[in-house]
Amino acid sequence: MILRIAITLLCGVGLYAALFMLNKAQKAARGQLAEPSVVQTPRARLLGFNNAWAGAAFYPILAILVWVSAAVAGPIWLRLAMAISLLAAAMSLVLAYSLLRVTKMPCPYCWTAHVTNWLLAILCIALSVRG
Repeated sequence: MILRIAITLLCGVGLYAALFMLNKAQKAARGQLAEPSVVQTPRARLLGFNNAWAGAAFYPILAILVWVSAAVAGPIWLRLAMAISLLAAAMSLVLAYSLLRVTKMPCPYCWTAHVTNWLLAILCIALSVRG
C-alpha cells in the first residue's frame, strides 16, 4: 500500500511538471516567452510531439495502473506499469543528457520530471517484485 501511495504522489509531482511545461510550450508557440527555453528545441519533441503531452498522459495512466493491479490482483498490470515506467526513465535519461551536453539550458521542471521518472521506475520495480 505504501508503494502505491508513493507512486501516486510522485505521479502528481510529475503531472504538475508536465502541465507546467505544456503551458510553457503553448506560450512559446504563441511567441509569448521572454527568454529562450528548452521547449523551443527539437528535443522537446522527442517522440514527434511535445514531450509534455507524453508526461500529461503517462502520469495518470501509471497511477491508475498501480491501483488497478491492487484491485484485480493481476501481475500483468504490475508488469505493464513497470514497463512504461522504465520507458519513461529511459526517455528521461536521453533528455537529461541533452540538457547537460546538448542544449545546456537550465530547466528545473525538466529535472523534476526526470528525477520523478527515475524514482517511479525504481518504485514500480519494487512493487512488481513484491507482487
